[in-house]
Parts: sequence; structure tokens; C-alpha cells
Amino acid sequence: MPAPHFFATAPQALGIDPAKLDALVARAEQEVRDGLLPSAQLAVARGGRLVAMRTVGRVRHGGREAPATNDTLYAVFSCTKAITSAAAWVLLDEGRLRIDERVVDIIPEFGTYGKEVVTVEQLFTHTAGFPSAPFALLDWYDPARRVQRFATWRLNWEPGSRFEYHPTSTMWVLAHIIECRSGVPYQQFVRTRIAQALGLDDLHVGVPRALHDRVADIIHVGDRPTVEELRARGFPNLADGEVAETALQAFNLPEMREVPVPGGGGVTTAGDLALFYQALLAGGRTYDGRAIWQAETIQMAREVRSGVLTDPIFRKRANRALGVIIAGDADRTYRGFGHTASPAAFGHNGAGGQIAWADPDTGISFAYCTNGFDRDPVRQARRGVALSSLAAALRR
Repeated sequence: MPAPHFFATAPQALGIDPAKLDALVARAEQEVRDGLLPSAQLAVARGGRLVAMRTVGRVRHGGREAPATNDTLYAVFSCTKAITSAAAWVLLDEGRLRIDERVVDIIPEFGTYGKEVVTVEQLFTHTAGFPSAPFALLDWYDPARRVQRFATWRLNWEPGSRFEYHPTSTMWVLAHIIECRSGVPYQQFVRTRIAQALGLDDLHVGVPRALHDRVADIIHVGDRPTVEELRARGFPNLADGEVAETALQAFNLPEMREVPVPGGGGVTTAGDLALFYQALLAGGRTYDGRAIWQAETIQMAREVRSGVLTDPIFRKRANRALGVIIAGDADRTYRGFGHTASPAAFGHNGAGGQIAWADPDTGISFAYCTNGFDRDPVRQARRGVALSSLAAALRR
């Protein structure tokens, strides 16, 4: 749980409507009370402080059942991409990395099968052309095997020509680049330059074995709709791929939890995740005034770089910046934001329905965690939109 100095004395002190906050908490608790999810944890922050942090339900730690508390750690899956990207922003800020660099000029082994044209920017924006390139998690521990793996990858399409979500592949490359340019192991870089610098003790990518008794086991819940049911509800059929149940359940294994998966291995509390976004809203400064990124770097990182490229699933503009999604237009709900967020809101969601974002127009950041992976993607999506809509409208 975040340190006491991160908590506000009352919601009103930070311009938050207590009645609206109660409605948000009630909505988050609803599906846990109804038995649809095992547990949920949420946090709202503004002005560098936590307005609220709530946890409800029960969890399992290595199969051992226990109450969920504000100390419970949750896997946040692709919410991790914002953390990895922010680590790379440090190198951009310090002039040790440029987005127009070719990846091959940093990792020579990468330049095979036409990939020599891929740029660092395309890694951030999911326009690199290798969305399903395979990577064995345990290969991360051997840098030579990593680059051998990169060398085997082939392009699905011309880099920069389209957008297609890369669940993990580009983030593996970006994490290796962080190591190449910083001289520091990726996991250590995130821990020291991001988590500890911000005072966020519970923000991890790859969680140490000593903390596993605080991590909520991932539990799949509900029934998966048929293709016909999804189509009738206006939702496309989604292939499992890297988010298949067996792949996600592997994150319950101790040896897998320890791997710092840069595209989906984040383990944290909702409180620390909301505070991470507060630092980004504060122009790159910590709660006590220290600078991690320059405000200009964060502004640059939040610029939409995917242009008119659309998401192939929903046929809406991708609105991708450097590793984060920008709410943008009226189609923001398809990007994981609520109806009431401003166009400038930015963040990233996770495969299990986790959510984290910040809104520069209101100064609010919001994070939601659950260990219940809902097999019904429509219900999961609607849950996220409902929670984000309530959170974005909390200002008095």
C-alpha cells in the first residue's frame, strides 16, 4: 500500500465530489458482491495524492485463500506497457535514445527479413509489422538468446503501413534497447529510475519471490460467448493468441511471475499505478518536486503518432502515442476510456480488464485492478467504460 503521505485527508480537499466517489466505489464492488469477480481494487488520485483506495473480495495466494486488502498486489498485464514506455522516455529525455533511430543500429542482430527499416517509434506505436512474433519468457535471462530470437522474426506487413496491436513483441525489443543504451538491466532500471524514484514501493515489473504471498492468483471467471453471441452483441470474435487462458494462468507460477515481461508482467497495487500517472500529470516531477522526465518530453510522448491508421478489430483510429493510448474523439470508449474523459486523457488497459489512465484536463488519475479474468469480453469492456466514466467525472 502507498506510504501515508500519499493519502489526502478528504476527497473535498482535492476537489473530488464524495457522492460521486461513493458511486464509483459501489460500481466497482457490485460485480464482486454479485459473485462475477473474485476481487477488485481501485484508486483515484489528484494533485499528487490518493483521494481513495478501496479493495473488496477474496483472493488466492498460491492457492491459499485470503481476504483482498489494500496490500494485495495484482497482475496488470498490458497496463505494463505504459511503465516500460516511460522508462524509455527517460533515455529520450537524456538524449541517449531517439525515436527516429533504426532498431538495427542499436541491435544489429535484429536486421533480418526486412526488419532493418523498423524504427524505435514504430515499436511504441504498434506499427512495426511483427504483431505475433514469438518469444519464450525464460529466454529473457540470456541476452544472446534474446537477440537470436529477434533475428528469427519475420514481418507480417511493411513497417509503418498499418496498425495492429503487438501484445508483447515490440516491448521485448524496447526493454533490450533500454539495457543497451543505459547499461543497466531493464528490471533494475524500472525499479530504480521509475518505481523507487517516485516512492512507489509496490510497482514492479517481474515481482521478487519474497512478495509472491501478496500477489493475487489469476482466476478465469464466467462463460465465453459463442461467435454468434458476440456478433449479435456487435462485438468481433477475438482469437486468444497470447492472452489464451493457459498463457495467462502461467503467470500464477512463481518462476513466471519473476520474469520482467515488459509488455505485460507488471505487478502492483491500484494505488501505486494511479500515483505513477500523477507523476506524468505533474510534468514529470515526483510528489516532493524531483524531476524524472522533463515536461517537454512527456508532452512529446503524448502526441498521437499513428495518424489515420485504424484498429483492425473495431475500425476506429488507433490514437497511439509513445507507448500509451490517447482518448481523442467520440470513439474513446473503444480505446478503453470512459464517455466523460477529455480528448487529452491517456493511459493503457490490461487483458484482464485492468485500467489505468490520467486526464490532464481534470488532473485525475484512475487505476482499477482485478484478478478475475472475465471470459466475456463484452461484459469486461462495459465494466471498464462504466468505471472510467464515473472516475473521469469525479471533480466537484
